[in-house]
Amino acid sequence: MPRGRKSKLRTRERRCQAQSGTQGLTGAQATAAEEEAASSSCPSLGVTTRRKPGAKSRSTRKSPQRALATTTNPAGVSPARSNKGAKGQMKKKHSSSQAPVSAVRSRKGPLRRTASVLVQFLVHMYKMKKPVRKAHMLKFIAKKYQNQFPEILRRASFSMEMLFGVDLKEVDRTKHTYTFVSKMALPNDGTMSRGSGLPKTGLLMYILAVILMKGNCATEENIWEFLNKMRVYAGKRHFIFGEPKKLITQDWVKLKYLEYRQVANSDPACYEFLWGPRAHAETSKMKVLEFLAKVNHTVPSAFQSWYEEALKDEEERAQASGCSSVLSSSSHTESEANSALCG
Repeated sequence: MPRGRKSKLRTRERRCQAQSGTQGLTGAQATAAEEEAASSSCPSLGVTTRRKPGAKSRSTRKSPQRALATTTNPAGVSPARSNKGAKGQMKKKHSSSQAPVSAVRSRKGPLRRTASVLVQFLVHMYKMKKPVRKAHMLKFIAKKYQNQFPEILRRASFSMEMLFGVDLKEVDRTKHTYTFVSKMALPNDGTMSRGSGLPKTGLLMYILAVILMKGNCATEENIWEFLNKMRVYAGKRHFIFGEPKKLITQDWVKLKYLEYRQVANSDPACYEFLWGPRAHAETSKMKVLEFLAKVNHTVPSAFQSWYEEALKDEEERAQASGCSSVLSSSSHTESEANSALCG
């Protein structure tokens, strides 16, 4: 095959992967707290992977329309509705500090409804900066479903990770104690002002993933096209993310998680996003790719071209870290030598 044609085919394949990847991102976040996203039998969220010839595919690609038709907002979280059962208990136990997230809407399934209520409690405890025990969580689960606690916790944990970018880690297996670990160290839940907002790390991870898939530089149009599929619009306040345009183009730029610059020679002026220095310091292409793979229920190597890029980035980071250690050691040795001479 001629080299020029081969290059075009490779570029086209990468573009198709980028499109399917972003579709998977929006589809997964839209159903993060729902049974489809938590069960192993859920349909694929648009991952383009390489398979052996003749191998049967167990997944079905999800179109953007189908992915977005599942609900009207990320993870089905409703700003107004409430679940009377467990939330009533929560009011009694936390009369001075109500849980910050309203109940996640559920169209079917008691486990899904129970997991959604558990998400409320977990976010509340995350904001209180307190660990949580299994005994605490069981208080929000009806007795007839407590034997299914592992599955309920798995669904709630998946929602916490996909929507808020917060991992739930077990730190004491004897007492079944869990703590929260944010994927990035966003101050004040990702805004410049202090307040009681909800964690926004999940949204930042999605944006970093879009930038990665667009060749490490995404136009503002690319970003808003993706966010609009999540029902997040510029100038329209979101009940989780606040005013998204200010958050993305001002707050996260000032915090150096994103770089926002004018496209060279653009008239009228167009803008683009890149990873900021703080994003490079606190995460990596491999970590973002792992997040993207989890969203799509696959493995990082399924995204071949990005996986190779992420591996190269890991090698460069390791080399830079090694050089830094050598320089530090050399400086320390030289200092000791000088001290000996002076002595």
